[in-house]
Amino acid sequence: MIGRGEYAELVLECVERVPPGHVTTYGSIAEALGPVAGGGGPRQVGSVLATDGGAVPWWRVVRADGTLPSGHVDRARSRHLAEGTPMRPSGRVDLPRAFVAATAPGGSWPA
Repeated sequence: MIGRGEYAELVLECVERVPPGHVTTYGSIAEALGPVAGGGGPRQVGSVLATDGGAVPWWRVVRADGTLPSGHVDRARSRHLAEGTPMRPSGRVDLPRAFVAATAPGGSWPA
């Protein structure tokens, strides 16, 4: 298992790689980093973003049901609208149209 600082760097790298107008999930990042980091789950990813995610496009990481980050819904929604992220009338991201699976640093995003 790697240290928290190294894990945070990997999470932030994953988030930086999400293309504008797309999203990934906390769980997808955790799954992609598991083999590299030796563990960690969606809550650990969320913790990293809550404490260290201000400089990366944090709004591009959503819950598995497309719900925007709690406590930042209005800011996230405005950024998604500006980027043209597909949204549902409910205010959630349209995951079938916007989702990209996270890949560990060094990997590539699906086409």
